[in-house]
Amino acid sequence: MPVAQSTARWVAPVIRGLDSAQPLIDLGVRLWVANVFWKSGVESLNDWEMTVDLFTNEFHVPLLSPLAAAVVGTGVELIFPVFLALGLAGRFSAGALFIFNIMAVISYPALNEVGLKDHVYWGIFLMVALLHGPGKISVDYLIRRKWMKD
Repeated sequence: MPVAQSTARWVAPVIRGLDSAQPLIDLGVRLWVANVFWKSGVESLNDWEMTVDLFTNEFHVPLLSPLAAAVVGTGVELIFPVFLALGLAGRFSAGALFIFNIMAVISYPALNEVGLKDHVYWGIFLMVALLHGPGKISVDYLIRRKWMKD
């Protein structure tokens, strides 16, 4: 038996196993990164005075007043993670959070190396969700199957 055939027979079940795990991995990525932003939004909401103070003195969001930036930032962190976790408008939600993540890095020049690394990881996970889509365990997938049959 040629080497290519024997390798293919060995690799095929591994590939099938990885393919079957893909929906769970998609869900895990969405839930993990959504949780990061959700927790930040809840923390911002729980201490609103501090949040506004941070946007006044630390985070310098271009084109927005500190209060408007605090409202928009907290809203993004509370709304889009829920959509991302559900896989509802999954790509749009991932894209919105990806842009928000970039704005957070730009708006906070004092971000240390560890904080920057965290934002890079979050950006990578959001880019995966944006480019790959939310996967089979998502509201988007259910909508597509039910109402958007090819």
